[in-house]
Amino acid sequence: MDVRVTDGIAGLVEPDRVHRSVYADPAIFDLEMERIFGRAWIYVGHESQVPNPGDYHQALIGRQSVFMVRAPEGGVHVLFNRCAHKGAKLVAFPDGNVGKFIRCPFHGWNFKCDGSLHSVPVREGYQGTRFDPGDPEFSVRRVPRQASYRGFVFASLAADGPDLESFLGGIKTSLDNFCDRAPEGEVEVAGGVFRVWQHSNWKIFFENLNDTSHPMVTHESSVNAARARYKAMNGEAKMPFKLLIIEGNGEPYEFWDKLEMVAYDHGHSYMGAIFVPPTDPVSLAHIETLKAAYGEARTQEILNIQRHNSIIYPSCSPHTSFQQLRVIRPIAVDRTMVEIYTFRLKGAPEALFQRAITYANVVNSPSSNVMPDDIEVYARCQQGLETEGGEWVSLHRDAGRDRPIAGGFVANGLSELPMRNQFRAWAQYMAVP
Repeated sequence: MDVRVTDGIAGLVEPDRVHRSVYADPAIFDLEMERIFGRAWIYVGHESQVPNPGDYHQALIGRQSVFMVRAPEGGVHVLFNRCAHKGAKLVAFPDGNVGKFIRCPFHGWNFKCDGSLHSVPVREGYQGTRFDPGDPEFSVRRVPRQASYRGFVFASLAADGPDLESFLGGIKTSLDNFCDRAPEGEVEVAGGVFRVWQHSNWKIFFENLNDTSHPMVTHESSVNAARARYKAMNGEAKMPFKLLIIEGNGEPYEFWDKLEMVAYDHGHSYMGAIFVPPTDPVSLAHIETLKAAYGEARTQEILNIQRHNSIIYPSCSPHTSFQQLRVIRPIAVDRTMVEIYTFRLKGAPEALFQRAITYANVVNSPSSNVMPDDIEVYARCQQGLETEGGEWVSLHRDAGRDRPIAGGFVANGLSELPMRNQFRAWAQYMAVP
């Protein structure tokens, strides 16, 4: 462990800089798994991913393999992925259906979908032993706490702490807007998932989500390609959507600085939307469905909330404008898995969902022209931070100029407020044994 770690976690984070070891030291990563991912509310999945009895969705909470499963009576339970008998993992695939009962593939112990033991083979062999089917020790263990907010399921490995809504605080408005954009007020996961392996620390990805000073540099090649393609289209009056969402990264610094950055307690934040609300036929049809459901005034309130990336620290990032959700799964100090899900807005035109799929493929796909730019830079950051070329990482931009609001701070678009806010939460989690 770096000598600074032995001096105390507090010495690694200062108001305008952080020590490189927070990204590169495996011992610090181990501590994060215990003190952050072992305490915070972590996103598990969406209720729509388990629509039928027996449906399950597997996830990670830190290093803990868990799965949420739909019970026959309709409830959703989040369980540790471990049989109470010999410890075998109960489900192997990302998604599936266990049937009426969860059956261990090793010795055939059966459990109800709430984790309680249902049956064991050769029951008479346990007579006169300490085996007790009513003892929770012989059931699948449930996570200490789980809660759902508008269908988004979170779990915590800590028995105590703030409830989910208190934890979310002001960032609840991003999840609210995500669902309110659906005429029926609900969303559902649809269209599959991208899983992207990144050779970098999980915090590098999280910091970049609200980093507005990188797009015109990191994405220069893809921006230039989009502009060249548009120019070759011989005077098309309007840039096609597929090119527009790439070319938008090429806006000048003045554009980005006019955006709003908002940071809340617990490390959450969001940045204002970078795309002008579209007036194409798909969007106009969507607006009409919202008016029919909510009325004109409420529809305008919903559409007035325009956000690009929101961050629910430390596990996920909703993008309300294009119905995306990125889920962060730290694997090692220099390895992160990111899952990208697309959602359908219930009651909205199908063309709106198809546009979200297009956005996912053009921007968030590992084979797109955009995401590989980021992944390459993340890896270079990790490689550089593992050298002895410097001890500190700068978070100085607009430091000391953050303006307080209820539950957090607000700043101009180029501010590094979101990064400082994440490390404020990081230090709070890590300082408590």
